[in-house]
Amino acid sequence: MKAPSLTLGIEEEYQIIDPATGELKSYITQILEEGKLVLKEQIKAELHQSMVEVGTEVCRTPADARAELVKLRRSITDLAGRHGLVIAAAGTHPFSNWEQQEITPFERYLGVQNDMQDLARQLLIFGTHVHIGIEDPDFLIDAMNVARYFVPHVLCLSTSSPFWTGRNTGLKSYRSIIFRHFPRSGIPPFFSNWSEYSGMVDTMTRTGCIPDGSKIWYDVRPNHRYPTLEFRICDVCTKVEEAVCIAAIFQAIIAKLWKLRRDNMTFRVYPTELIEENKWRAVRYGLDGKLLDLGKQKEVPVRELIHEMIDWFLRDVIDELGTRTEIEYAYKILEGGSSADRQLKTFHHTGTTRAVVDQLVRETQEGVQ
Repeated sequence: MKAPSLTLGIEEEYQIIDPATGELKSYITQILEEGKLVLKEQIKAELHQSMVEVGTEVCRTPADARAELVKLRRSITDLAGRHGLVIAAAGTHPFSNWEQQEITPFERYLGVQNDMQDLARQLLIFGTHVHIGIEDPDFLIDAMNVARYFVPHVLCLSTSSPFWTGRNTGLKSYRSIIFRHFPRSGIPPFFSNWSEYSGMVDTMTRTGCIPDGSKIWYDVRPNHRYPTLEFRICDVCTKVEEAVCIAAIFQAIIAKLWKLRRDNMTFRVYPTELIEENKWRAVRYGLDGKLLDLGKQKEVPVRELIHEMIDWFLRDVIDELGTRTEIEYAYKILEGGSSADRQLKTFHHTGTTRAVVDQLVRETQEGVQ
């Protein structure tokens, strides 16, 4: 097998907000026209006109990815500012209603709306997607099978969607619930090799279920265009340092799995149903819950498991990759809470979701301007 390049790419979806009302604002078509002149293919529309998506160039290190994200957040902020608007990064908007949002009038999104009906219209959610370069297709599937175990852990660090249409949902990642309504989503099943995975995609394409692999919406999947494993489970991170941290963790997980595979070893592969149970716990409780330690067959506090993942499982590759600074930002998240925790704290203190929007706008700019 060929060693993975471990390149990184990060995609982020932002909210376009009217600062006078705090509401989402349908404005992507106007921003996109100017944005293409500056950012070219790094800026994209999304399903709803109140969303904007950006993507970094292919990066060698998390530090490179951070520089790209800072550039992109600054550029999008400037573009929005020219029209009297601001941006915020959170998995859901604290109070804007999906029924009042306009669909982007591009063929791709009108097609999604036609296929998915209300499931698409409700998809007013925002995520972070992290791509890790893996050129060998069989190792890519091998890594996906094993890495599934860790994705609920990382989701806990990224939760940023406790509100939905003005209500406290009681969950830390309500975005995950909305997206779970889509077919071909959630924790991927086990695939024995690349042939089995590509055969599944080929059958679905041949029978007209999907046009191509882009409509496989698993929490972690082989990207259909690039030789990358794409981690899609996370809410969009409010602070840029949070996004860089989770990207560095995903890179380190793949580096560790490659190191084990190179030495003829591997991490245990667990049943999808048990990993889904951990994902539910991450969605519901975030950092304040317990996950199943499937090796020890018992519940363990999330914070303890994340410390174990970083301090024990990933320790050697973190130093080899030189990414200790980026990954140890997770300790600050464990101490101060995720974006969802900070949003709930502000809501309980002020009694209003409007104050939460203002906080999200400020935090999205931290380290950017």
